[in-house]
Order: sequence, then structure tokens, then C-alpha cells
Amino acid sequence: MSFKNIVRELRGRNKANGRRGRSHIAPEGSSSSSPSADGCFDQSVWVDLPPELLLDIIHRIESGQTSWPGRRDVVACASVCKAWREMTKEVVKVPELSGLLTFPVSLKQPGPRDDSIQCFIKRERATGIYRLYLGLSPALTGDKSKLLLLAKRVRRATGVEFIVSLSGKDFSRSSSSNYIGKLRSNFLGTKFTIYENQPSPVDSGRSFNKKLSQTMRVSPWVTSSTHSYSMASILYELNVFRTRGPRRMQCIMNTIPVSSIQEGGQIHTPTELSNLGSKKKRGLIDFWSGNLGGESVVKESLVLKNKLPRWHEQLQCWCLNFKGRVTVASVKNFQLMAAAAEAGKDMNIPEEEQERVILQFGKIGKDTFTMDYRYPISAFQAFAICLSSFDTKPVR
Repeated sequence: MSFKNIVRELRGRNKANGRRGRSHIAPEGSSSSSPSADGCFDQSVWVDLPPELLLDIIHRIESGQTSWPGRRDVVACASVCKAWREMTKEVVKVPELSGLLTFPVSLKQPGPRDDSIQCFIKRERATGIYRLYLGLSPALTGDKSKLLLLAKRVRRATGVEFIVSLSGKDFSRSSSSNYIGKLRSNFLGTKFTIYENQPSPVDSGRSFNKKLSQTMRVSPWVTSSTHSYSMASILYELNVFRTRGPRRMQCIMNTIPVSSIQEGGQIHTPTELSNLGSKKKRGLIDFWSGNLGGESVVKESLVLKNKLPRWHEQLQCWCLNFKGRVTVASVKNFQLMAAAAEAGKDMNIPEEEQERVILQFGKIGKDTFTMDYRYPISAFQAFAICLSSFDTKPVR
């Protein structure tokens, strides 16, 4: 059988089991995987392939499909059975090394070190929904753009919340496996907090089998530490007198140490996506973005600050060099870089790394914006930071 026939049959099996078009592998024990489907895969002729041959097949598929929608073939390989899944996880590299997004867990893994991952955001004013796509722009990628994340803006009495999900049809936080996290603002809109759906490392040794207290069950507004925790804070400088000028912002990444941007610096990379909303699976999976020492906040957190623009006399406006990725002037446009000038002298952080843009966001059309991010932040963190720029606020 030819190599093309192998891929075609794998995609056919994926479609037959209702998995075509899905961009991820359902966690083992979740409601999305049925016993009948697993039995079908266990009896597949592909289960008994020699490991060397299986490794070669997955290597060829993975190296031949470096963009979406062709990347679905890699996901189809991981959907065959457990053996294929484990082999695919070994072959597929994390975005930090490959610069590619394959599974949903990639959205919570740090971006590449040498280059940035280019995305764009589309805003729907009527519904308050924001969609994050993988691609240069809607005009260049069109229908081939890969939908990564969605966010819904919800107005509260004390502020605004952006609920981030994998699916545009389900933004439930209590029982949905699509829920990724949320962004919450204070009343003035000057401070935003990013919450992740993963359990805090402090609670890693505790079991989900314990029932919540009566207070936690009565009030839906109390945040349970076993379901979400603060991973970053975004601060905007208050502008009471509404004077003209660029916004000033900084991001405190509570779960990313400043040492991650020094030479040889590392950051914990999650390998599994837990399904906290599943009723069938309540066990903890070893997955969070904080350190493994039992604290959700690192000792010396990485701080990002926006790069100050320069005043252009001829254009009579503030300007930044976005290298062609931003074409429309907007107060929302920004570039973030590490605020490590003080730490750089003591922690051997190169000056080039301190000046490198980690995240840039800007307008290219009506309700269309570009978002480019790189190591050490993830796609989810970058998306949440950009969402904070959409909220109207009395700041610079």
C-alpha cells in the first residue's frame, strides 16, 4: 500500500468516528471517547505495526504537513490508538522548538525563541466575540486560517470578563472541557488579571474527590483554587485628565521567571491538557504553567512593558516599527518587551534579548488586528493580553 493510501485511510477512519475537523485529542477517560470507538481502534490493522515502521510513517507525515489544514493528518495519526498517540507525541515537537501549533496544549506552551508565531484577531461587535486565527491575515490565508481560540466579552457589575474557550458554541466555565481561562478587569479598567483553568501547584497533592464547602457551592462568584488561579496581571497607567499620548502598560507574568530569558534559561512546558469540566474524570493531570516547587507565583516574575513610540513630526502622530504587520493607526497598537534592565546586569541577560519584542498587536482593518508572539509567553497568554486592549478605559 502506498504512503498516500495510508494517510487517506487514516483520515477516513477519523471521519467515520466523528473526529474529522477536530483539532485535538480528547483526554483519556473523557466523555468524547466512547468504548465502541476505542474497541474499533484496538482491532485496527494499524495497531500491530512495528515501532520502527510506525515511527517512520509519523515522521514523514509530520515533516510533510507544516501548515493547516494539512496538519490535520498529524492529528489523525494520534487518533488511531494509544500506541500511535504516544509515538505522535514523541515526534511532534513543542512550539518552542518547531514553531508549529498542532494540539490545543500547544496554545499553552511557550512560543519559538528565534522567530514569532503570526496570528490575527477578528472582532464581532454585535456578539462581543473575539476569534484568534493562525495566519498572516484574512486576505492572505482566507479559508485556510486555523481557528485557535475564542473569547466572549461579558459585562459584570464590577468590571468586564473575557471568557476564553476552544469552541464558539460553549463558553461554560463549570462543566465545559472547552474552557481555557478568563481575563477579568477591575471597575476602572486599569488592571486586568489572567486566570487559567488549571489547578494551582499548591493544590497538586490534593484530590478532586473532596466535596466543596457549603459556601463554595452556594456562591457561583467564589473562585475555587482547584479550578483557576491568577497567572498574570496587566496594569495600565491611569490618565485622569484624558491628555493625548500613547498608552502605558506593563504585564507581570506571575508564572514566568525572569531567568527564562537569560542564556540557557528554561520554563516549564505543559505536556497534557487537563479536562477539569468532565464529570467522568476528576483526577489531576500534571499540567500547569507555574513552577513545580509548590508555588503558583515565582520568586522573581518576568515583567513586560510596552515599547514607547516616537513622535513623527511630518505625520504628527506617535509611531512604532511593526515591520509591515500593522497598517492602521490606533491607540490599541502596542509592542511588549522584557522590562529587565535592572535584572539584566545581575542575571546575565543579553541586551539584545531585553530589546527584543515578545508580543506585538495592531490594527490592519475594521475589526481586524494582528498578533505576533514568541518565547517565553504562550498563545493563550498573548491573546489575553491583547484582549485587555479592547476594553474602553480612562488610561493613556
